Amino acid sequence: MAEYRDYGPAAPHGPDMTGTHNPVHSMTQNERQIFDYLIKPDDSYDENGVYWGDMPLAQQVKFVMKGDAKESKRELSNIWAMFKNDPLSPFAYYFKNMVLPGAGLGLEGYVLFSIGNIKPLFQAKGSFTECWKAETICNPTWIAAVDYMEISGIIVGQILVGILGDWLGRRWGLIQDATIMFIGLVMLTAAWGVTENGWVICYVWSLFFYGIGVGGEYPMTATSGMENAVGSGKVSTKEDRLHRGRKVTSAFLMQGWGQFFNQVILILLLLIFHHGSGNPPYSKLAAQWTYRVSFAIPAVGTLWLVYYRTYKMKSAGKQLAAAKKKSKVTGYDTESLKLTFTYFGPRMIATAGAWYANDIFFYGNKLFQSEFISVILPDNTSIMPGWLYNLINVGVSLVGYYLASFLIDNKIYGRKRMQMVGFLMDFILFVVPAFHFQYYKSTAHVKEFQTMYFLSSFFNQFGPNAVTFLVAAEVYPTPIRATAHGVSAAAGKLGALTASVLYNYIDTQTKFYVVPWFGLGGMLVTLLFLPDTTGLDLKEQERRWQYIRAGREADYHGVAVHPKHLSWWERWRGVGRYYDADMDYQQKIEEMRADWEA
Repeated sequence: MAEYRDYGPAAPHGPDMTGTHNPVHSMTQNERQIFDYLIKPDDSYDENGVYWGDMPLAQQVKFVMKGDAKESKRELSNIWAMFKNDPLSPFAYYFKNMVLPGAGLGLEGYVLFSIGNIKPLFQAKGSFTECWKAETICNPTWIAAVDYMEISGIIVGQILVGILGDWLGRRWGLIQDATIMFIGLVMLTAAWGVTENGWVICYVWSLFFYGIGVGGEYPMTATSGMENAVGSGKVSTKEDRLHRGRKVTSAFLMQGWGQFFNQVILILLLLIFHHGSGNPPYSKLAAQWTYRVSFAIPAVGTLWLVYYRTYKMKSAGKQLAAAKKKSKVTGYDTESLKLTFTYFGPRMIATAGAWYANDIFFYGNKLFQSEFISVILPDNTSIMPGWLYNLINVGVSLVGYYLASFLIDNKIYGRKRMQMVGFLMDFILFVVPAFHFQYYKSTAHVKEFQTMYFLSSFFNQFGPNAVTFLVAAEVYPTPIRATAHGVSAAAGKLGALTASVLYNYIDTQTKFYVVPWFGLGGMLVTLLFLPDTTGLDLKEQERRWQYIRAGREADYHGVAVHPKHLSWWERWRGVGRYYDADMDYQQKIEEMRADWEA
């Protein structure tokens, strides 16, 4: 009966009846093994119980490569087993876990890409040139407002729905977004007016309304995708620790597929309604049918999305509900918002500042295309070459999206390095042609110019565009995660708005002089203010948050304050001084025992 002690029958969670024994020193070997299994999982700790971030660099690399090889082998084995059982089951798994969570982003990517693609059709010879190009029968302010109001609507949605998502819950935010986008698409498809100028005004306001739904997709998809990967239980899962970034990024890359299918469908629709030809002049009838049918198609998909989110995603807000219950909050957690800006304010500089810089680049990428098309096809009046080059560029972007999703959870490369390298490469790819503009615009060297265009797209996706979407939710606590993501994403759209306004007042070469420095600025704010959450158990971040929420920041000693997972700014402030692996181990055991007793 030696196994029976004052804290229960040798159970690791047994209560201490006297309150005097040390929870670590009094454990048996079997108990310690059970605790180690829960507290020190083998994907984050070696056989000696050393956290991967505490290992020397060479040992870190060896540990990560070994772990990645083991996990890859396991995943490939599972895929092969699924394939042998049912050849279509791997595709069904991908659809359920990657496509459906990103369906909203795929649909909005389709529509927003369509806005930019349809405008040249309206301006093309034979179409609505008097209104959209010459601007003789339409107000130039309303024509310009197409870009401004779309972005303004997205900004409103990002902030508003981000707050509502933290207030009412993720599920209601997701349903609301899909509903707004569906109504907006019906408005866009049916937009018209007594005059062409009236049509433009109706079109602009429809875009603004649709943009509100689009804006809400950003914080809702990121937070719900991440929290579904993490789960709402007390113990973290291997899926969270090893594949959280991939899960969220795989949902985000559906935006790229939306752009791809939009371009394919627009090309097919124009050929169908323009008698099998893609060359001008284009009739007003062909332009109208192409535009309206292209918007009607995603409207059907968005209506289905309303149904799916209403009836099939009833558990989308479990983790938020658990966090609120723990903090005894029922509505919007204003106290958490204040504490977040107090403790994580500099992180907002990184997530919002980097996203702002990235969107300058994202819109700057289009600068290349018009220039090299004018060199390759100097007498071109057709919109088809631009659309076809768009298609190639989206294909290159998709390669970047997928490579980002595969490497974003790699502990050696990870989020922070990926974003910094992406910003640096985009800086180089813009600054080189800026100072040799006429050289690369010449017929002899336009191929190099094209190559830089495609590479800038690749590194934008395999870099800041994928990472900003993920970390803007990941580095903040659950109660205000959607708000923080929405504010960061809104800063990104301010970057897009800056580009839209600025590019109207400077020539193309000056644009190339201006844009690169945002890449350098983005890299700098990432280096200084962004913590690297690659490999960090998100449950640990939530655990640290509970200590902060209780006014006991200094009592937390876990890996969330490991220097590996802190920004340079946080290290300089001394946040990492609280890290102590041994104290944290003991603390976790005490917390588990307290949970058992409760």
